[in-house]
Amino acid sequence: MNASPAVFAGSEAAELAVVERSGFVESRHLGSAVVLAPDGTVARRLGAPDSPIFPRSTMKPFQAVAVMGAGVPLEGSSAVLATASHAGTPAHLSVVRKLLAQAQLAEDALQCPPDWPLDAKAREEAIRAGDQKQPLFMNCSGKHAAMLIACRVNGWPTESYLDPQHPLQHHIRDTVERLTGDKVVATGVDGCGAPVHAMSLPSLARGIQRFATASDSSPFALFRNAATIRNAVLADGWAIDGPGRANTVVIDELGMFAKGGAEGVMVMAAPDGTTVALKVLDGSSRGATVAALTLLARAGALSESAVATVLEKLDLSVLGGGRPVGSIRATV
Repeated sequence: MNASPAVFAGSEAAELAVVERSGFVESRHLGSAVVLAPDGTVARRLGAPDSPIFPRSTMKPFQAVAVMGAGVPLEGSSAVLATASHAGTPAHLSVVRKLLAQAQLAEDALQCPPDWPLDAKAREEAIRAGDQKQPLFMNCSGKHAAMLIACRVNGWPTESYLDPQHPLQHHIRDTVERLTGDKVVATGVDGCGAPVHAMSLPSLARGIQRFATASDSSPFALFRNAATIRNAVLADGWAIDGPGRANTVVIDELGMFAKGGAEGVMVMAAPDGTTVALKVLDGSSRGATVAALTLLARAGALSESAVATVLEKLDLSVLGGGRPVGSIRATV
């Protein structure tokens, strides 16, 4: 595997969001972003969007479409869990177990690292029950289960499904390149152990826009599968993230595709196809959602009032003495 030497420099970045406390800007989040108009042209650029980044979990929709293209008929919540960074609630785990059963494999076939559920209630219940960290709880377990089904369907080895030279991973890379329209510039190892492919923000946005605009009746299976993923996510927003969590709130409140990734990566696509992809340079995700929503509003794809309603539900307040004294706000 290869990897680019570094992401864009701080001197190339633009300010995306700030943390304000008692009228004082306490922290600033710099990064890069790109906004695509509905016709696919670049409507706005911030920072150094052409520099390659690892998209982290924002690449999961591409991986899910690749699994479908390998002969796995995903639909409904199963399609969403293949795309998800799930919170590990009982409802999430039930779907992951269903996917493993479809693969006729036990939980120990999952090669993502053991973890606790992201959902606080689910984590507390697991600890109370005497559970240990488990691969099943890990937020990427749905993606891994879907990959295992693809291996079983095609007769590919399951014990090496994360190897970059595995047939499944070759197929995923090809799917990524087809959806983004660009060659992969570098490959690394994601937090869950799967290969992750570096790309520019315009490439990432272009690929995500194809989910927003794909037709169920496209003559091309790639785009029909992308439409299936999009429709499933919009119907079951709970499955891609979790109760009260950012992606789920955005999907349920605004009816648009949203997916966050580790290290401050975020993609969102409005129903009209307006798409944003951004990377917060310091890796923090706390300003990513508000920055992405604000960019979509500035582009005319969302109303300011709709964004305000969502941000209230996300509660980006900065607390002092247990009460709000400021907020995390976009500066784009």
